[in-house]
Amino acid sequence: MNHTGVATLLWLVFGLLVLVAFGALIRIGREANRAAGCDWGHTLTNVIDGLNRVFLRTWHHCDIQTVPLPAEGPALVVANHISGLDPLLILAACRRPVHFIIAREEYERFGLNWLFRLGECIPVDRSSRDDSAFRAARDALDAGKVVALFPSGRIHLPEEGPARLRRGVARLSRLSGAPVFPCHIEGVRLPGHVLPAVIIPSHARLRAFPPIDCPSLRERECLDRLDPIINAGTRSGEG
Repeated sequence: MNHTGVATLLWLVFGLLVLVAFGALIRIGREANRAAGCDWGHTLTNVIDGLNRVFLRTWHHCDIQTVPLPAEGPALVVANHISGLDPLLILAACRRPVHFIIAREEYERFGLNWLFRLGECIPVDRSSRDDSAFRAARDALDAGKVVALFPSGRIHLPEEGPARLRRGVARLSRLSGAPVFPCHIEGVRLPGHVLPAVIIPSHARLRAFPPIDCPSLRERECLDRLDPIINAGTRSGEG
């Protein structure tokens, strides 16, 4: 076989591999779309949602309880924050699209900004007194969406003791009329880490609790109701 024939054969093999890979991607996309737990209104977002659920089920073998969200209307989902795996767990626990309030430095992270924009995440600048994130979250709730946040404001490990819950969740609930759905996350293999906690398999568990009617409570009362759930398992004991 001459050089031209060899080159042609190599191109044919390469083309076949590309077709096989493309076909595999299409099958994966279809499976992920079927695995999506809610309709984000966009095929790509639905596929990512499905991939996340499959990933947590098959790679991490997570035990995830479903957050009892209403079929429509505003809702706030909150949880303790121990690793980078936490947002993925919350997304998989909800049967509606969830829009996270996240730190701006994470929102602007290279290679991930497009994903955060696709999920309509709300960036907050923790180094300033700018309340634009609060207004954006309020607008999302007023539009009947589900907003998720971590009341501790940052990753906080149980050995650090009880986290001090920020008042923003209580204020958002009171002003928007949205009930608060608390969750507790445990069992992450690499707590305190972001990307490694996502990559390294673990048997993480998310427990979902009944909603708290924070709009009918004072801000302090709302936080007092959330505290034993968010801070379960700290050195001070549960509750």
